[in-house]
Amino acid sequence: MHRHFKIYKPYGFLSQFINNEKPRKKGRLLGELGDFPESTMSIGRLDKDSEGLLLLTTDGKVSAKITGKGVEKEYYCQVDGEIDEESIKKLREGLEISIQGKKYETLPCKVLKLKDRPEFPERAKKIRDERHGPTSWISITLTEGKFRQVKKMTAAVGFPTLRLVRVRIGKEYLGQMQAGEVRELNHL
Repeated sequence: MHRHFKIYKPYGFLSQFINNEKPRKKGRLLGELGDFPESTMSIGRLDKDSEGLLLLTTDGKVSAKITGKGVEKEYYCQVDGEIDEESIKKLREGLEISIQGKKYETLPCKVLKLKDRPEFPERAKKIRDERHGPTSWISITLTEGKFRQVKKMTAAVGFPTLRLVRVRIGKEYLGQMQAGEVRELNHL
């Protein structure tokens, strides 16, 4: 019987259970957040500086289905500056970024500016305060997931990402979960 979990991956954690890297790059691991079966794997990843919804499973077929194209992943992204409509339009239509040194054209996606600042738990490491200028929040919904894609996209239009929180994968939402919280799911 396979098991599935959803977690709020906190800032500073790696999306893995064992550390294969050199000790100097050590980060906190998902296994610290709960008692998971030995065969548990993360479905997709969030980099160490990103946070939010991460799904875990013991079923490789479910993992492949969700990470493949077609399943929406929604991110709330705090960017440096007051983002304008022209930049949002470029993000929506797709733009060129670099993936492993090669040019890549992102697929069209859903992007909108959030009217209100979303309510998330305080991050372990403070981002910065308003003295450094304005920031704005956008929602980006992708059906693909390249390495650091959202951050590369916002940088390409001149609005670097300050904070990135995944709030939805398919029909699973982060909701009111707190950083580090784990919930077991009946199905995925």
